[in-house]
Amino acid sequence: MSENSSATPSVPGAGPRDVDALVEDLGAFVTAAPSSYHAAAEAARRLTAAGFTRLDEQQDWPTAPGHYLVVRDGAVLAWIVPEAATPTTPLRILGAHTDSPGFKLKPKSTVVSHGWVQAGTEVYGGPLLNSWLDRELVLAGRLVTRDGATRLAATGPVARIPQLAIHLDRQVNDGLTLDKQAHTGPVLSVAADAEAAASADVLGVVAESAGVDPAQVDGYDVVVADAQAPARFGAGRAGRGEFLASGRLDNLSSVHAGVVSLEQAAARLERGEQGAAIPMLAAFDHEELGSASRSGAAGPFLEEVLARIQEGLGATAGQRAQALAASWHLSSDAGHAVHPNYPGHHDPANRPLPNGGPLLKINANQRYTTDAPGAAMWAQVCRAAGVPSQEFVSHNAIPCGSTIGPITATRLGIRTVDVGMPLLSMHSAREMCGVDDVAHLRDAVAAFFTAELSV
Repeated sequence: MSENSSATPSVPGAGPRDVDALVEDLGAFVTAAPSSYHAAAEAARRLTAAGFTRLDEQQDWPTAPGHYLVVRDGAVLAWIVPEAATPTTPLRILGAHTDSPGFKLKPKSTVVSHGWVQAGTEVYGGPLLNSWLDRELVLAGRLVTRDGATRLAATGPVARIPQLAIHLDRQVNDGLTLDKQAHTGPVLSVAADAEAAASADVLGVVAESAGVDPAQVDGYDVVVADAQAPARFGAGRAGRGEFLASGRLDNLSSVHAGVVSLEQAAARLERGEQGAAIPMLAAFDHEELGSASRSGAAGPFLEEVLARIQEGLGATAGQRAQALAASWHLSSDAGHAVHPNYPGHHDPANRPLPNGGPLLKINANQRYTTDAPGAAMWAQVCRAAGVPSQEFVSHNAIPCGSTIGPITATRLGIRTVDVGMPLLSMHSAREMCGVDDVAHLRDAVAAFFTAELSV
């Protein structure tokens, strides 16, 4: 798969009755984005097709109103500056992330063991390790060649992490324990003799998928991704299926909602409708690792881009502060639906379900940033969008995860609210959500970009 690959056209005009088309489009987006680099490239491709201008960080940027985007590694920021924008125009930022937990190729990525060719991988983030067993896998990411060019690459299904048969471990169903080093190496082929072993080259398989001579690769960032296509299932919705099973719903579901909503905002501006704010999608990389990178939310990317936007509007330091004080950041990351087989792991009173609407995520210890004004803003947005919403709070005895929300709020002082689509099997190689929530989240984000707010 190359950077110029395309998927099903997006559906910027989709409404409540167009859930099927929107879910299909989300599936196409996930399929086109097996790595964070592919996700950023696919978002940029779609937005460029919708009239956005891609900017180069090493060049001067235009100061005129318009639709713009910039890609930094596996992150993408895109925004619209309306004709009526002034130095104090606030922003509405939809924050999300492009990476997912799993595995990443190590240096010296080819391992020959007991006649098998395996990929040497390192655990990336916090995946559910057992969910990666016995499924066909692709290798995908970016390659940097000797000429300095960066190329995206994605293989077909070439790898698998096989389980040990129950005949060889009779107690496995009493508790599966996986050693991250010894038990998670994907197999790619058989090295039946010394010649085959000597010629084995896992990185070469990736390079050849992109039409690159392996000898020309000087650097690479390659991850493992599930090869199985997204699919609907479930007994509801008249046989169409009320659930979507897919890899990387955490958090491509939010990235996709931001892309489609920006397409809608651009279409409204073309019709002469002016918004009260600058809508922006900020999709960062490395959230699953803590966001501390040049393309992560803890890095300088957003702050630098905001400074250049406001410089183009002629903002003074005081006007920039005014604009940020009036801005909102919607940190949209996947959350937990109540699990029917493990109800004791959830708060006894707050039990969100798939297709019940996106989550308002709340934590007293500020692992999520939602506060009273933020909850009121979210209520206004959901009313404007005509979508339901559910509250999520963790069980007191189970530590709460976090998001990019507190990071952005701390770095920039922008008012921030944490929301997201409810999932089961979060951090599995194959997660699941409700299909109606795909539209609910898209509609809420679209309203967030444009609705009149009293907070």
